[in-house]
Amino acid sequence: MSSQRSAGERRVTIRELLEMKRRGEKIVSLTAYDFLFGRLVDQGGVDVVLVGDSLGQVFAGLDSTIPVTLDDMIYHARAVRRAVKRGLLVIDMPFLTFQISPEETLRNAGRVLKESGAEAVKLEGGDEESTRHVGALIRAGIPVMGHIGLTPQSVHALGGYRVQGRDDVQAARLRDDARRLQDAGAFAIVLELLPSALAGEITAALEIPTIGIGAGAAVDGQVLVLPDMLGLNDTFRPKFLRQFAGLADQARTGIAEFVRAVRAGEYPDADHSFE
Repeated sequence: MSSQRSAGERRVTIRELLEMKRRGEKIVSLTAYDFLFGRLVDQGGVDVVLVGDSLGQVFAGLDSTIPVTLDDMIYHARAVRRAVKRGLLVIDMPFLTFQISPEETLRNAGRVLKESGAEAVKLEGGDEESTRHVGALIRAGIPVMGHIGLTPQSVHALGGYRVQGRDDVQAARLRDDARRLQDAGAFAIVLELLPSALAGEITAALEIPTIGIGAGAAVDGQVLVLPDMLGLNDTFRPKFLRQFAGLADQARTGIAEFVRAVRAGEYPDADHSFE
């Protein structure tokens, strides 16, 4: 199978992601929060479309992901689902929807899949308690993507948005977390803000794919937050982020030109009016 993909190909599945890792083919993931960008991301050939709880910051202007609710996630996921025809659609489980008990986690994740039409959910954390919840979902037939390293819902406990795994104790814990998630049945793991060497070591030790964000190149794929990648969120410039477009500047230019044209009486003109 060619590594070059077209937007018209069949829907990406979890099985296909596992095959991509075995073939050494990079997995591409982006976030989306609405129908229009969901369609553009999907048409662009992205393999995994993530409706991330990062919507709290980049869509709603919150300081963190912690206030995001399950209803918020389902609302945005429904809109993205209508657009995405090819990519695997994964939904973040927000804070306190999967930490209380495996039974509560199962109810909430089941609701996400039933009401949004997504294929999988993503949970932060890889300790023993977290993987109990992952196992409960897997046994119920709900696919799970894991997430370790910098876990934004735990930002206060981690002391801020900092690279994780720099010391031996943290690195050993992250290796154990990754192995536990794989053993619990997760089909992939997001590695966020890890040293490149550690991320590569974890990737090589696992049979399931790793998808990095700020974790270097030795992972199986990459994910970025769409407004950051497109330069819409142009004040956010962490070391790991490459802006592949400058849409904030283009939007400002377009808005300013609209304001000027209306005030000058140039819009609408005859070409944009009905006789």
